[in-house]
Parts: sequence; structure tokens; C-alpha cells
Amino acid sequence: MNQILVTKKLYITPELKRKKKMYKFEFCLSVFLVLVLVSAYIYAEYDRNKSEQVSQDILANLEFTQEDNTVAKNNVLVVVLDDEAQEEVKEDNHQSNQNMQTTANGFQYATIGTVNIPKINVTYPIIDGVTDSVEETEELLKISPTKFWGPNPNKVGNFCIVGHNYRNTRFFSKVPTLQAGDIIQVTDLSGKTIQYKVYNKYQVDPTDVSCTTQLTNGKREVTLITCTDDSKYRVVVKAREVK
Repeated sequence: MNQILVTKKLYITPELKRKKKMYKFEFCLSVFLVLVLVSAYIYAEYDRNKSEQVSQDILANLEFTQEDNTVAKNNVLVVVLDDEAQEEVKEDNHQSNQNMQTTANGFQYATIGTVNIPKINVTYPIIDGVTDSVEETEELLKISPTKFWGPNPNKVGNFCIVGHNYRNTRFFSKVPTLQAGDIIQVTDLSGKTIQYKVYNKYQVDPTDVSCTTQLTNGKREVTLITCTDDSKYRVVVKAREVK
């Protein structure tokens, strides 16, 4: 039996042409956006790796002395020495700045100690800038955990350290996993290491700085501050000296 093949002529209407162009445009746009996102991720990861290397280089070159080499500042701290009395303590930070360094953007900073948290396997230098400006702090936070407020390391009062949460293993990314009883070790430039035990952890709004209070009843405390994974809130971890 003979089969007769009948083909229908396909008419390309203006509407069909328009849809075809639209599909091509959307496809090309999708590919472009994917490439942009991948490139941005690769660059961000490279930048984070570079920051981690800078931090570890600072740590490797850190030399402990018998002097507290800090950035020149005039911080005035209020410390409760007992339940009834308060005393104003002026931090004397006009000391040797031999470990002063400068970022690529011209911000100066010094290394004032190290922080080690065995639970999350991190050890970083603690750096401190000169001006405490927002721009300076943002720049320094790319390098290493940074002093945010309070006395110098291992002094009486509430020593506050802020660090980026990169949502991996770098800087303070794992700080939100700390629990009561975990140990934070702070070493000052004299080489003295004091252990602090975590006693509280909570979240606050980014504008809430009540965690920096210096009312410690004459005790040494450490406060770690970082972002939540979604960056909407701040995670605050409070620790007190172990005696």
C-alpha cells in the first residue's frame, strides 16, 4: 500500500517571532546572571582567603614582650570595683607603637593580643585601629577580629571583640555555636594567657551596644560579637575569667 506523506507548511507569524526573540533574550540574560553570580562568589571567596592569609601572617609574626604595645588612644572606662563603689579608670595607651601597621587604604592598626577558642578550633590575632571610625573598623574587620570597646586584653573590665561571620570556618563564623561552659583564651602582648568561660549567649539588634557595658564588678570579662547567618542580628557571647 502506498503511503502518501503530507506535510503542512508552517507559517511563522509575527507573534511567534516575537516570542522566539523573547525566549532567546531571557535565556541569554539567565546565562549572564549565572556567570555574574559565579564570578562574584569566586571573587568573594578569593578575597576571604586573602584576608585569612593576612591574619595568619600577623599571627605568625607576632612577638610577645613585657610591654603592652597598643594604639595611642584616650579611652575612659567606668569599672565597678565592688558592689557599692565605682571608679573611673583611664587606660594609658600612650605607649610604644612598634607593631603599628598600615592597610592598603591607609588605616593604621596594631596587634594587641590573640584570641583562641578550642571548641571551634580558631586562633586569631586581635587588632586595634587608631580612630575607631566606621570606615576604619570595616577595613580592619576584613583582616582579623578587631577590638570594639573596653580595656586592653586581660585588663579589668569588659574586653569586646568583633569579628566577621563568613558562614564558613573563618574568623568568627562558628562563634554562634558556642555554649555556656566553653573556653575562650586571650593572650596579651606580655605573653600572659587568661581563660574565660562562656556564661551567656544571645542575639541583639545591630544598634544595641548594651553588651559593651563596663559594669563587671571589678572582674575580667570578654565579649565576642558577630553577625547571624542572615546578617539581620548580632550574636553576643559573654565570658568571664576562670579562677
